[in-house]
Amino acid sequence: MSETGASYAAAGVDIEAGDRAVELMKEWVKKTRRPEVLGGIGGFAGLFDASALKRYQRPLLASATDGVGTKVDLARRMGVYDTIGHDLVAMVMDDIVVCGAEPLFMTDYICVGKVHPERVAAIVKGIAEGCVLAGCALVGGETAEHPGLLGPDDFDVAGAGTGVVEADGLLGAERIRTGDAVIAMASSGLHSNGYSLVRHVVFDRLGWTLDREVPEFGRTLGEELLEPTRIYSLDCLALTRTTEVRAFSHITGGGLSANLARVIPDGLHAVVDRSTWTPGAVFDLVGTAGRVERAELESTLNMGVGMMAVVPRESVGAALTTLADRGVDAWVAGEVTDRGEHSTGAGMVGDYAS
Repeated sequence: MSETGASYAAAGVDIEAGDRAVELMKEWVKKTRRPEVLGGIGGFAGLFDASALKRYQRPLLASATDGVGTKVDLARRMGVYDTIGHDLVAMVMDDIVVCGAEPLFMTDYICVGKVHPERVAAIVKGIAEGCVLAGCALVGGETAEHPGLLGPDDFDVAGAGTGVVEADGLLGAERIRTGDAVIAMASSGLHSNGYSLVRHVVFDRLGWTLDREVPEFGRTLGEELLEPTRIYSLDCLALTRTTEVRAFSHITGGGLSANLARVIPDGLHAVVDRSTWTPGAVFDLVGTAGRVERAELESTLNMGVGMMAVVPRESVGAALTTLADRGVDAWVAGEVTDRGEHSTGAGMVGDYAS
């Protein structure tokens, strides 16, 4: 039996490394600061001045929480830690903006097998950059070291966010009418869903490595798979200011049909025409190499569309102009129809454009 006493460090938890990580991340957190934020990181709780909500007649708070799934495994394999935070912010804040809410603040949770201060700081850098793109503050977070449960290089991330929307500006199914147009906004790639299927296809079935150059991608496999999720929050808010919007749908797990169906009211049906766009090469690779049936592919991946907006037909021109001015590739992908009392949800017709 050892004669020395047990210690936290001997058990695998390095408090000094954690403190070092906090110091390294402070400069990035500062970049997300909003006027309503009080204090800095290091306290027990992040503070946000709620008196800023007095300008609302009836403020509704919107909240969401999420992670980025097995995409973190690719970041670990590639040793790239400063982009996964973009994915985290997108998964949380793009859910919040769907109801028309302005993102206010976010907190994160980073779990590691061993604290490598520079790696943790790089992850937070990505989260902070994502918060800037979403217009929200990063008011706090937690880094937890779990030796024995995670390997020394393993990690996972999760986050929670809060936004606010005026009650009479709340978007959703009750606003949608027959004849409304469905506008699709292009994704930046796979985003952060379906990576268990993608990893199975490219690693187990194809036997590819992350440094493999893929001509169809114009870059390596790893670079394509690690492409950050697009953050649409400010683009969607701009749309609500320049034209009428009935609803948004964030295309995540479940694909286009399942997520669009979540905002379609009973008695109506949204029809999306596949021929209005061509999914990126990565979707064809997964489908072809994995011999994945189209229904399975479409219910797992976003197929090139990361966000959808339902707008009145007369608002299409203004909506597309706003999105184009903001550098968002968007197009009319479908419409809302009256299919009778017992036909609801969303469906897809046609074949993808080639």
